Amino acid sequence: MRVLVTGGAGFIGSHVADRLVADGHDVVLLDALLPQAHGPGAAPESPHELVVGDVRDTGLLARLLSGVDAVSHQAAMVGHGVDPSDAPDYAAHNDLGTAVLLAAMHAAGVRRLVLAGSMVVYGEGRYDCPSHGVVRPGPRAADDLAAGRYEPRCPECGADLVPGLVPETAPVDPRSTYAATKLAQEHLASAWARQTGGTVWSLRYHNVYGPRMPCDTPYAGVASIFRSALERGEAPRVMEDGRQRRDFVHVTDVAEANAAALTADPEPSGFGAANVCSGEPHTIGDLAAELARATGGPEPRVVGGARPGDVRHVVADPAYATRRLGFTARTRFADGVAAFATDPLRPAVGVRG
Repeated sequence: MRVLVTGGAGFIGSHVADRLVADGHDVVLLDALLPQAHGPGAAPESPHELVVGDVRDTGLLARLLSGVDAVSHQAAMVGHGVDPSDAPDYAAHNDLGTAVLLAAMHAAGVRRLVLAGSMVVYGEGRYDCPSHGVVRPGPRAADDLAAGRYEPRCPECGADLVPGLVPETAPVDPRSTYAATKLAQEHLASAWARQTGGTVWSLRYHNVYGPRMPCDTPYAGVASIFRSALERGEAPRVMEDGRQRRDFVHVTDVAEANAAALTADPEPSGFGAANVCSGEPHTIGDLAAELARATGGPEPRVVGGARPGDVRHVVADPAYATRRLGFTARTRFADGVAAFATDPLRPAVGVRG
């Protein structure tokens, strides 16, 4: 199978490309080399065929999609969104870019797409109230956060909620610009599948970490931020009380999920969304402590506070991906974090080139 991998020179896209080639597929990579991920004036570095260009370039897409059987769409502007002024860039890269790609795929007769989705579409995860069962909390109150009360409260009785595993059927509630654009990508892809008879799998990545992660940028993941601090000899700064629960999934497992989705049977509607996670919940504090131990660095420092749009707990249910994609993550948390302590990272790039 010949596969176009957008964002193929990036952190996740490069691992996806490596895995597809190892599985016997032929790949061509398209990457705009955005400075947020690659640095200003970055030189293309890939063992695979790489075209430097923008996914919104219709002429380029028409050329690249000729003879292609499927698209792995990893290209995106990532991160929380540093401030609201970033919104046009997020919408342009993520949503307009996806719309242009889908139109070009239709014109070229390419009918299979694997989309890099995200767990951020859920907002908060799944919660149970002892008195009211499964409930959906709203955003946490600023007064509670300022007072160090971090657990979401039941909207009915005000009791602290108990976090659980969030399934793909959970209501979506994007709480950042980035999250809103990732959900819009899914809606565009779902409509495309129904209109064209194509198939789409959106893989809702949880907290991905591993080699080639970008470092020292507001767009990097928390694992990279903690490791960069430790390399400077500084204690990792853990926000809130460090007990926020997440699912940390290794990038090689994410690549495996992409390979599985490429050939998996579609849903009857043509569109399916699946959590890509380890199934092994850990706290942000756990991650910081494991990295500090692995590097021999200073112990983490819990600093309190919370960023606007931060959610408390998002821990995934892996059952659907196992059942429909045959995917189960292989990398255990302790092993992956120990390796990550010395994995090669992308050099510091800053926010803008």
